[in-house]
Amino acid sequence: MPTPEHAAARPEPTPEVSRGHDTHGPLYLDPDAAVDDRVADLLARMTLREKAGQLNQRMYGWDAYRRTPDGFELTEALYAETERFAGLGALYGLLRADAWSGVDHSTGAGAADGATLADLVQRHVMESSRLGIPALLVEEVPHGLMALDGTVLPVNLAVGATWDPELYEQAAAHAAAELRARGGHVALVSALDLARDPRWGRTEECFGEDPYLAARLTEALVRGMQGQSGCADGQFAEDKAAVVLKHFAGQGATVGGRNSAESELGPRELHEIHLPAARAGVRAGAAAVMAAYNEVDGLPCAGNRALLTGLLRERWAFDGLVMADGLAVDRLARITGDTVSAGALALDAGVDLSLWDDGFTHLEEAVERGLVQEDVLDAAVARVLRLKFRLGLFERPCAEDRLTDPSPDRGRELSTAIARGAVTLLHDDGGVLPVRPAVSRIAVLGPHAATTAHQLGDYTAPQRPGTGASLLDGLRRLAPPGVDVRHARGCALTGNDLSGIPEAIAQAGVSDLAVLALGGSSARTPETDFAANGAALGAVSEMTCGEGADLAGLRLGRAQHALLDAVVATGTPTVVVLVQGRPHAVPEAAERAAALLTAWYPGPWGGDALAEVLLGHAEPRGRLPVSVPRSAAQLPVYYNHKDTEYGAYVDESVEPLYSFGHGLSYTSFAYGPPLLSGRTVTVDVTNTGERAGRTVVQLYIRRLVTPVWPRTLELRAFRNVELTLGETRTVAIPLGADQLAQVGADLETGVLPGTMEIRVAESARAALDAVPAVLRIDG
Repeated sequence: MPTPEHAAARPEPTPEVSRGHDTHGPLYLDPDAAVDDRVADLLARMTLREKAGQLNQRMYGWDAYRRTPDGFELTEALYAETERFAGLGALYGLLRADAWSGVDHSTGAGAADGATLADLVQRHVMESSRLGIPALLVEEVPHGLMALDGTVLPVNLAVGATWDPELYEQAAAHAAAELRARGGHVALVSALDLARDPRWGRTEECFGEDPYLAARLTEALVRGMQGQSGCADGQFAEDKAAVVLKHFAGQGATVGGRNSAESELGPRELHEIHLPAARAGVRAGAAAVMAAYNEVDGLPCAGNRALLTGLLRERWAFDGLVMADGLAVDRLARITGDTVSAGALALDAGVDLSLWDDGFTHLEEAVERGLVQEDVLDAAVARVLRLKFRLGLFERPCAEDRLTDPSPDRGRELSTAIARGAVTLLHDDGGVLPVRPAVSRIAVLGPHAATTAHQLGDYTAPQRPGTGASLLDGLRRLAPPGVDVRHARGCALTGNDLSGIPEAIAQAGVSDLAVLALGGSSARTPETDFAANGAALGAVSEMTCGEGADLAGLRLGRAQHALLDAVVATGTPTVVVLVQGRPHAVPEAAERAAALLTAWYPGPWGGDALAEVLLGHAEPRGRLPVSVPRSAAQLPVYYNHKDTEYGAYVDESVEPLYSFGHGLSYTSFAYGPPLLSGRTVTVDVTNTGERAGRTVVQLYIRRLVTPVWPRTLELRAFRNVELTLGETRTVAIPLGADQLAQVGADLETGVLPGTMEIRVAESARAALDAVPAVLRIDG
C-alpha cells in the first residue's frame, strides 16, 4: 500500500505509457492527435475492470484525505478505492464543505491549499492506473463553488429575478475559474428544474417557473462556465470547467412538492415546460447532464432509455456525459431486484457515470453475465475519456502550478450585482421608497434583519467570520449622516416565542420608518440529520427550505406573522422585506405594509444590495421569476397554464397575489401598442416617471388557431431597457424560431401554421390586458 509521502510524489510513467523520445509511443499520449483517435487508442488498451472503473464515482471526496499539521495525507479508503478499480474514473466533492460532509475551516482545503490537495489526489490516482489515466474531480457549484473560500452567489431563483443572462454569464465564468484554480474539473449546477410547486424545498435552485427564461439562463451558464472552446470537441481553456446540468427531467413537477416523488407528467407537459432548458443547454454545448431521481410515467429517469438515449442522444444528438444523481442507480433495484441488474439497466438506458452507487461497481460482472453488452460499456467509457482529453488532463493533470485563484473582490462584486439586480419591489402603496430625506429614525426589525447566515441558501460552505453584510449592516453603513438606525430582532424564523415582540414594537413606535425583514432559511447545522444522498431529513433549527425541507403550506412561522401584525399596528410606515428561497404566502404584507419587497436568498452581501435599493442608491431592478400565491390552497398558480375557462373558487381567488414578471421601479413606464413588420415586432417604451430607470420589456404570445390546445400566454422574448427621465425608445424584437415554435401533435418542435397574438407588457398579468398584434403563419 503506498504511503502518503509516496502518493505525494509525481508518478513516473509505466513502460507502457512512457513516450520519452520515442515518436512511436502510445497515440493516446500524443496531444496533437485528434481526440476521438486518442480515445479509441486508449480504450483498446483497457481491461474490462479498468473500463468499469472509469464509470464509477462511488467515493465521497472528503473521505479521501485528512488534514495534518503539515498539510494533507491520503486515507486508506482512497487507496482501497483506487486499487479496486485500477485507478479512478471520477471523485465527487473533494473540496466540498458543509454540515453533511462535516468539513470546515479546521479540516478542509481553502483557497490557499485546495490545488495542493487536488494534486496530491490526482498524482495518486494516476500512479494507481496502469495506463496513467487521471480522474475527473467533480464539485458542486450550485450558486458559486461550494468550497471553503469559494464565492457564494445568490441562489438561482435570485438569478432568475434579474432577468439578466449577461450578468449571470460573468458570474458563471468566475465560478468556473475558481473551480479550476483549486484543481477541480466538473461543475454540478442546477438549471433544468422548473419551479411549478413552491412547496418544494428545492424551489430556490430553479431559475423560475417559465421554460423560456430558464432556457436563456441555462445558455448563459454554459457559455460562462465552458466558454466557446467548450462548445465543440476542442480543449477547454484552463479557466473553464465542464458543466453537468441537473436535473433531467421533470423534477420540478413532483407530486405535492415533495422531494424525489413521482412526476405525473404527460408527454406534452414534459416537452413544452420541462425540456426546453435542457434542449437549450445541449445546443449551447453542455458537457453533461444529470439524470434525475424522479420517474416519468413509471420509468425512473436514470433507467429511462427513451429519455436518455431516444430523446437526448438520438433526437438531440447529444454526445456528452450522462451522470446519475446520487444513489439513483441503486434505486432502480426496486424494479430490477438487485443492484447488479440495476447498474446494467442504467448503463443500457444511457447513464455513463454513477454517483455513490453500488450498482456500477458490478458492471464487470453485469457484462460477463450478459446483462449488458460490452460495446455499451465501451461507448460510456469513451465519453468519459473524451471529456478528460478535452479538459487537457493527460497533459496538465495538476493545477498547483497552472492557475491562481481569481480575485475574491471580483467575486464579491458579481455576487452583489446579482443580489442588487434581483431585489424586486412588489408594491409601494404608501409611497415610502426610496427612503425620504425627512426620515431620521429607522427601526430595522425581524429575524432577517441582522443575519447573513440565513441569506445564503442551501448547498453553501461555511463562511469565515465577518464575511458578508446583513440588512442592518448595510443600512448603518449607507444611511445618510445623522440617521438613527435602531434594531430589534422581534422573533426567530421558526417557533412560537413572542417574547421579543414588545421590544420591536417599542423601536417601531419611536421611528419614522420600520423595515421589517421576514422570510425563511435553508441554513443547515451539524445537528441536521441527513439522508444517504445528503438531503436534510426534515427541517432543523430555523431551516424552512432547501433539499429535504418541503412544506405543506406556504405561511411564515406563527411568530413572524404576529410580529408583522404588531409592527404594522404601531402606525409607523412599514416596509416588509421577504428574504426567502420560495414564494411564501403573506397576503397580510401585501394588504397592510406601506411597501413590500422580496429578495430571494441574496448571498453574503445581500444586505448591502437591499440597503442600496431601500435608500435609493440603486433601482429595484428585479422581476418575479415565479408567480406569488395567496395561499397554498390555490396551487398551482403559474401563469402559463392551459387556456381553458377555469372555474373560480367559492372561498378564494384563483389569481396569484403577484404575477410572473411583475416588479416595480422607482419610476414609471408607458408601453405603446406592438407593431408588426414582417417577422419583427416594435414597441415604443417611455419613461414617464421622475427618475431614470430600467424596465424589462416582456413579449408573450397567445395562440389562437393552433393544431394543439394552447396555453394562456407564453413568454418568448425579453429585453432589459434603461431609460432616462422622459426618454422614449423603440424596442425591436425579431420573431424567430425561439419565439414562434411550438410542440406539435407529434411532439416535434417547429414553427407550425396558425394564428397568434403578440403581446408586449411589463408582466404576464399586464400582458392579458395589453393591445395585441396578430401574426398569421401560413403552412
